[in-house]
Amino acid sequence: MSKTSTDPIADMLTRIRNAINVRKNEISLPHSKVKEAVARLLKENNFLDSVSVSDAEVGKTLNIKINDESSNARISEITRLSKPGRRSYVNSKEIPIVMRGRGLVIVSTSRGLMTGKDAKHEKIGGELICKVY
Repeated sequence: MSKTSTDPIADMLTRIRNAINVRKNEISLPHSKVKEAVARLLKENNFLDSVSVSDAEVGKTLNIKINDESSNARISEITRLSKPGRRSYVNSKEIPIVMRGRGLVIVSTSRGLMTGKDAKHEKIGGELICKVY
């Protein structure tokens, strides 16, 4: 089986979703800068406990700790919005609000990945990556 995917971000989100469903608290996956940036945004907004990068035999590995063993996951739903077959672009006024502000939308802008709230504040749009709550 090949470790490459046509949509690595969707693969990462699916691995997180599957780990939460089987009550696993850590996952490791092949590293990329975009996946690391998405994971760090989720950590900064308290959806994940920790994100680290380690060197493997070939390439790097992204290690994500979803939650402590004694607590439940803080992610109820994590969904990919823009897909390879159908990209979804919005301007700053069209960025959605998730769960009345309790959730998070990640946007890929010309200034890098940022939350929808930050993109609205800086008045820049971009591609919708995912929504989390």
